[in-house]
Amino acid sequence: MILLPLLVGYSLALTAGLSLKGVRTRTAIAGPAPATPPRKVLIVGATGGTGRCLLEQALARDYEITALVRDPRALALAHPRLRVVQGDVLDPAAVDEAVCGQDAVLCALGHKRFFPPSRVLSEGTRNLLRAMEGYGVSRFVCTTSLGLGDSAGRLGLAYTLVVIPFVLPFYFWDKTRQEKLIEASRTAWVIVRPGGLTNGPGRGDRRAGRGVGSYFETVSIPRADVASFMLDQLTDDAWLGAAVGVVRS
Repeated sequence: MILLPLLVGYSLALTAGLSLKGVRTRTAIAGPAPATPPRKVLIVGATGGTGRCLLEQALARDYEITALVRDPRALALAHPRLRVVQGDVLDPAAVDEAVCGQDAVLCALGHKRFFPPSRVLSEGTRNLLRAMEGYGVSRFVCTTSLGLGDSAGRLGLAYTLVVIPFVLPFYFWDKTRQEKLIEASRTAWVIVRPGGLTNGPGRGDRRAGRGVGSYFETVSIPRADVASFMLDQLTDDAWLGAAVGVVRS
């Protein structure tokens, strides 16, 4: 009888911590919009579910793409406008090679090492931001998740009380560090916070904004729709300097 209130209390305390530590602003402009639309775009996390959607859709939109991947064999894609750089986002030299000459960076960085604590997301993002500022690359669009900052609790009760506190606590805590690094950077940034990610074709019926999501029902969105929204942010300035939630309508 005592255990359940303790577990619920821990879950709510973690939610409060994620609220305080994540990005809460939505209106400050982080940097100037690019003078010309970007053409050369680096995608980080291209072998993941969202990253693969980003890669395919970016090529379909005629961007010149560089993909930073640890294992090129996992990409299994060749295209005249695709350049593959083999390396780890935790390796500053590899990140420098990938960022040099780009107009923008799309980050769909993720991993499946949920235990023990990890800083892969935050340290990888730190390397990207350092290289971007060094090479004068301005636009940065990065996906994190609902459940952080002013979207805390908005993935639904199942995530708030079970999934995040008992499966993904260290993963989400690193996401708060990742968001704060982006907020403090001198890039023209957009943080994209999707609901629970699903596979399958995009539906196109997404909702985006500060207050999207639900405190009760689990909210989701296809990865393809998240990728489409992220690509839109390369030329749309409406959410510059903002952390914006996106879910299926």
